[in-house]
Amino acid sequence: MILVTGGTGLVGSHLLYKLVENGKKVKAIYRNKEKIKAVKRVFSYYSSNYEALFSEIEWVEATLNDVPSLEIAFKNVTHVYHCAAFISFDTKYYHTLRRVNIEGTANIVNLCISYNVKKLCYVSSVATIGEEENNKLITEETHWNPEAEQNVYAITKYGAEMEIWRGTQEGLDAVIVNPGVIIGPGFWRGGGSGSLIKMVYRGMSRYTNGIVGYVGVMDVVKPMMQLMESDITNERYILVSENLSYQDFFTKTATYLNVQPPKKLASKFLLNIAWRLDWLRSHALNKRRRLFKHITKTITTKALYNNKKITETLNYNFKPIDASLAETCQFFLKEL
Repeated sequence: MILVTGGTGLVGSHLLYKLVENGKKVKAIYRNKEKIKAVKRVFSYYSSNYEALFSEIEWVEATLNDVPSLEIAFKNVTHVYHCAAFISFDTKYYHTLRRVNIEGTANIVNLCISYNVKKLCYVSSVATIGEEENNKLITEETHWNPEAEQNVYAITKYGAEMEIWRGTQEGLDAVIVNPGVIIGPGFWRGGGSGSLIKMVYRGMSRYTNGIVGYVGVMDVVKPMMQLMESDITNERYILVSENLSYQDFFTKTATYLNVQPPKKLASKFLLNIAWRLDWLRSHALNKRRRLFKHITKTITTKALYNNKKITETLNYNFKPIDASLAETCQFFLKEL
């Protein structure tokens, strides 16, 4: 029996689809029953038999910080995919981020050990990998710098990774995947690539000059499954199909959505003014933050990721990001 945490998210929902499609017995954790509907919608993208496939999932209501509910979910489980996380770059949510991402992951690790789980796969992020200078490729061996200025999300995801490695020292077999920006359909709000696609559709006037790695959601799910079915343990893998500038990403997205791409560069000076104005707007009007100091740094940084380790280990070929992006934009337009 396989347990998936974060089953109602982008990676988790696509993972559930591939698992049940392959005939696996699966449990999935949910917090909000309404969000389960999004999973069924994802299934409908890929199969006309989605109702039958969806019905194969055993849903368990639980949260990462409620150990008794997790213990119910862990009964008869042999493998765990830990996809759940709290995503925010707002410092006011730092304690929530720590509680969910670090303490919640510690609970998952402890239960894996207690219930003799054979293997754990943790979905982390390239945000937990260090930086390189002079356009040098970033690899799994690029070390995180604890002294560097980091955003709160990255800090807590790194802390979660430390819990995974702690588990391996206590006898747990585990693998970690570090995806770049994940492109996939079904979730158009919440800060992921779906939100970016929605922003482009509504109209964007400016782009930034940063570079980051992108990957299709199925190119996250499939390597995860292959790693779990292999004898590989205690390793981490960057999952990136291609490195693209934000300008290229927004231009490609606009093309597939048949809208105008952003034409002007947002300078660092302009961005620094923008995040300060956003801070003032948030505090004066009690509104949610849209732009953060750390985000302005990220979207102007040129981070080039090397996927050689996963491609050579699994002999894996990533789908071109254009194909993943075109497919995702098509789903977006159908749902308007």
